[in-house]
Amino acid sequence: MSELSHVDAEGRVAMVDTSGKAQTARRAVASARVLMSAEAVAALRAGRTPKGDPLEAARIAGIMAAKRTAELIPLCHPLPLTHADVRAELRDDGVYLEAEASTNAQTGVEMEALTAAAVAALTIYDMCKAVEKGMTITDVRLEEKTGGKSGTWKRE
Repeated sequence: MSELSHVDAEGRVAMVDTSGKAQTARRAVASARVLMSAEAVAALRAGRTPKGDPLEAARIAGIMAAKRTAELIPLCHPLPLTHADVRAELRDDGVYLEAEASTNAQTGVEMEALTAAAVAALTIYDMCKAVEKGMTITDVRLEEKTGGKSGTWKRE
């Protein structure tokens, strides 16, 4: 089991020691989709959602989630984020969300971007559930990352 990065010699889950790694600029972008009916999309476009603006609430919730990722994911390192943002776009089939996180640190920010996208999607659901309960949260995924030993990766 010692070949696994997050398992110690006794087989226990462990946080990776990053003290020997160089700090580099790192950035990650993740996305998520909330699929909903045409009626629910129309309600969003018309501003007829009982809790207010779901897109703006989702943006703020995602940013807050990025900053708290290490509290939610057990083996994530707490990172000093230099930037976090969530973009929300209303489309014909629902809401497309894109989250971005950046840092100068010894480990990457993929989990922060993914957490931001997921929490933003959950917020869309919460803000719109009075209009439609059958929404589907889907495609929470990493789109790209830069920095660190593995360099740049981009979804094709």
